[in-house]
Amino acid sequence: MLGWDAATFGDTMPDYDGTDWAIAYDEREATDFLLGFGKDGRALELGVGTGRVAIPLAESGVPTVGIEGSAAMAAQLTSKLEQENSKVSVDVVVGDFADVAVPGPFQLVYCVYNTFFLLLSQNEQVKCFRNVADVLAPGGAFVLQTFVPEPYVMSDRQHTRTLHVSMDKTVLMSAVHYPARQRVDCQQVVMTKAGNELHPLAYRYVWPSEMDLMATVAGLSFHQRWGGWMRERFTGEGGCVSVYRKPEAR
Repeated sequence: MLGWDAATFGDTMPDYDGTDWAIAYDEREATDFLLGFGKDGRALELGVGTGRVAIPLAESGVPTVGIEGSAAMAAQLTSKLEQENSKVSVDVVVGDFADVAVPGPFQLVYCVYNTFFLLLSQNEQVKCFRNVADVLAPGGAFVLQTFVPEPYVMSDRQHTRTLHVSMDKTVLMSAVHYPARQRVDCQQVVMTKAGNELHPLAYRYVWPSEMDLMATVAGLSFHQRWGGWMRERFTGEGGCVSVYRKPEAR
């Protein structure tokens, strides 16, 4: 998709938290899960967005830093903290989260809601794993929330599906699949009486086994994989939460 870069998604979502069709309402579950790995140190979120998870994690007592590709999205996070008169802060670095350009160490690095897939090449994804390993404290955890690629994506080079239907809104997603690169280019179309909006999206999906290999290449070890934040059994379908560990210092 020509013109797509790390800032595109956030730049086309001026009210991300208000797009009821685009977000997962799992902040509390995510925070509770992440506290189990980060309560004794600092945390770093890759693709922090509007702070949907980072803010409640910080409010739970974990000093939290975020990297965000879109300055506009980062501004929404800052505005949210101001509007809520929050007593915590989340430091945000604007840039490519594959570079992990923040000083460690961190007890926890995490990336939620398929954001890791916004890195569009295998090289970028491996680089991210390696850079995460560099900033993790010994024994620290890297947590990734991703979907497991679904058969309908694999079965055709293109598809259109319905994401949301309500009395005043319909959201469709049209996608083109490039299987050799594991890449999907999408256009999310929001249709209302007032008009239509376009929200482009490009991602490179990764199988859980490929993530495990990336972790090994980066010097991290596989710890556990669940079907969700509530530690549901992983079935190989739907979503998954994967945890990798940096070895303890010898």
